Amino acid sequence: MKDRPGIEDTIEWLRGRGYYEGQIAHQQIVKGQSAETDDLAVSAPLSSALQQEEITSLYSHQVNAIEAVQSGSNVVVATPTASGKTLTYVVPGIERAIENAGKTLYIAPYRALINDQADTFEVFDDELGFDTSIDIGVQTGETSKPDRKEIRQTQPDILLTTIDQLHLSLLPYAHGKNHWRWLFQQLDTVVIDEVHMYRGVFGSHASLIFRRLNRLCDYYDSSPQYICCSATIGNPVEHASTVTGQKESTFELVDDDGSASGDRHWLFWNPPLKQDADQDQSIPDPAVSPDGTVRAGHEEHPPEKNAAAIDTESSSTTDTQSETSESSDSPDEVVLPSHQEVVGGERRSHHVESVRLFCDLVTRGYQTLVFTAARQGTEQYVDWADRMLRNRGQYDLADSTHAYHAALNTGRRLKLEEELRSGDARGVWSTNALELGIDIGTLDVVLLDGYPGTSMSTFQRAGRAGRGEDTCLVVLVGADDPLDQYTIRDPDELFEGGAEQAAVNPSNNSIRPDHVVCAASDHFLSPRDEDYFGADLPDIVTEAEVNDRLRRVESGDRIQWRATDSDVQWNTNIRAIDDREIDLIDRNRDEKLASLEFGAAVRDAHPDAIYRHQKQTYQVVELDLESDRALLESTPTAAYTRALREKSITIEDTYESSSAETHEMTVQATLGEFTVEDTVTGYLRYSDPSDDTPQECEFEEPLESQSIKTTGLFITVPDDVEAMIVDQAESQEEYLSALHAIEHALISLFPMEVLCDRGDIGGLSTPSHGQTSGGTVFIHDGHPGGAGLTRQAFEQLDDLLEKTLTLLQDCGCQDGCPSCIHSPHCGNANRSLNKQLAIQLLEELQ
Repeated sequence: MKDRPGIEDTIEWLRGRGYYEGQIAHQQIVKGQSAETDDLAVSAPLSSALQQEEITSLYSHQVNAIEAVQSGSNVVVATPTASGKTLTYVVPGIERAIENAGKTLYIAPYRALINDQADTFEVFDDELGFDTSIDIGVQTGETSKPDRKEIRQTQPDILLTTIDQLHLSLLPYAHGKNHWRWLFQQLDTVVIDEVHMYRGVFGSHASLIFRRLNRLCDYYDSSPQYICCSATIGNPVEHASTVTGQKESTFELVDDDGSASGDRHWLFWNPPLKQDADQDQSIPDPAVSPDGTVRAGHEEHPPEKNAAAIDTESSSTTDTQSETSESSDSPDEVVLPSHQEVVGGERRSHHVESVRLFCDLVTRGYQTLVFTAARQGTEQYVDWADRMLRNRGQYDLADSTHAYHAALNTGRRLKLEEELRSGDARGVWSTNALELGIDIGTLDVVLLDGYPGTSMSTFQRAGRAGRGEDTCLVVLVGADDPLDQYTIRDPDELFEGGAEQAAVNPSNNSIRPDHVVCAASDHFLSPRDEDYFGADLPDIVTEAEVNDRLRRVESGDRIQWRATDSDVQWNTNIRAIDDREIDLIDRNRDEKLASLEFGAAVRDAHPDAIYRHQKQTYQVVELDLESDRALLESTPTAAYTRALREKSITIEDTYESSSAETHEMTVQATLGEFTVEDTVTGYLRYSDPSDDTPQECEFEEPLESQSIKTTGLFITVPDDVEAMIVDQAESQEEYLSALHAIEHALISLFPMEVLCDRGDIGGLSTPSHGQTSGGTVFIHDGHPGGAGLTRQAFEQLDDLLEKTLTLLQDCGCQDGCPSCIHSPHCGNANRSLNKQLAIQLLEELQ
């Protein structure tokens, strides 16, 4: 039993804190379960190794997955975090290595996961016994040339690598006898860990890489089984099939979790509205008295502060009334205000709330992990927490709180992971880098600093707490945006609404031609390769020949193509589509600060833009798009800027039309191909974060436009409804404002149906368009060629429209706020939005 208070006691303690103003909008207990185990016959050496690791039986889902592999099926294991998915591929991989039954290739999206899983294989290898051993190899971008050569000479039984290395180093050298021919000749098992991560643009690249792998295996007459491990998503088999290029019918799904778990207490924590919050920014940490004495008990008063005020010392205090709720008869539920009473409006920073909760929880003895969105955020919020803990006199705790993100060097990441396992790290702020299956041991609390964007990520992160049968706590601190507030208002949507669909598009015509040329470099291309790259492969080949990327080689009666560029794999960036980058240069020091993709650069580093980098503030003094350089100078300012953009959409083709029906709501929806042109025309300059009357600046000439061809959908308003709304609106501009509000709300809720980031989706609303009839709302993938996101959402459009109306109706604000229709991505800075008319329009469609 851990030396800390009970979770229930701590929740009541939080309610009694001086800063508590009814922030707990929902409380729920998800009951744990006892383990369901089963027996599995394994070889004597492996049985011994399992016993050495104190594994005397396997969970039922582990046995089901391993038996499915043994029967020859492809397998998708879709069970929660910490349910033991690792053994579903470790056991078959080691068994086959012992029997010399073929090679296993383990593929993960990130190096940190590779290193962690390699350690697991090594542990079992060490415990197989003196007369049995297997060879394990690891190749990542950090592997040295001598080590790479040794791997190829050793020909390990199990090779762990990243998808990047498969693309860059393995497939291009598949035929070399001193390279990887042995692997493709003997490949028996392909493990794809975290297969749900292969979605969107990255997933589209990955799906084409696996098709290249399949054709090489077919050439060498090897037919490896695929074992795919996934978080809980709505379409695990379909997604695994699309990513791997294997038929759905060949996969067996294992998703009935048999692992043990303890009770998981959930709190939905909503920051107070700003107008309800104390405006005195000088109030100190409630745990510290004005004379510096650390208070005992839990009746301290709150620090109503922003980020800068965490340093502030003051003798001010504020009296607040603590609130408690009486428990209902059911132990799983607590009587709380109705969800409808969770009102909208601009709220206090969720980051400040999370920092304060973090300090309270680690002080009470809980090992706590916080997930936040950005790398810079992890560093900044750890700094805030460090100072708050030191102000309380908790110096040891301050020393044991850290930031974790992908930009840390490998040694630092590994040290932090070990300190989490050992308990030496009492608190960590992390990006999604710790969401994946890296072993970090048992944690007491997971804090979600803002809704992660999808239920999949939410439960993945929550699963980091409460390993085994330990009781744990998960706190979701809502941000001030529509998706967070929708989730706070309707918790049932998260717990009962089902998982989102993962989308991937192997037919993306912005990246498929590159992989066809890569395939011709891996192994000569032939007409038969339509099986891997689609029936329109001849058109892709013809265009590549015209552009001198492929050359035709005739061998007898066979037609083949070879790539003309020997470095085509290196010139194909699988982590992005837009290869054009703008270098940001500190002009005074002549030092490169960073590189941004072109689209991000014209938005964030336009002339006169305020740009923040590594806690330094810069102003862009010149943007030279001919040399792809932006010159910056440091400046001491609290100002910030926001680009203004104009967008136009041309409908190039239509694929499918339907009527989206939500209850009795009917609108015309069409899926098609668009050309989207986005132009930065100027910017808004805010003097400081509290400035609500920014200066509008317009460029003499708009910046170079970004034009992409992508997939999208558009919704048109029926003529009779449009006539009614226009008649009631004061102007055509007000009608546009209603459409604009619907566009924002619809996009904000997109991740509830499709696995994506809100920034992956773009939109445009217009009262008239030359290619449509009447008012139109366009929604499109934000990547060239399309990432399959709007195509997937087209099938769930009725649900999205229903949720959009609910979002607008349930938000308590009058004119629109960050909790319903404001968007941080709006190119028009959230101007021209009419919430009430948007509600009326959607209601008239019923």
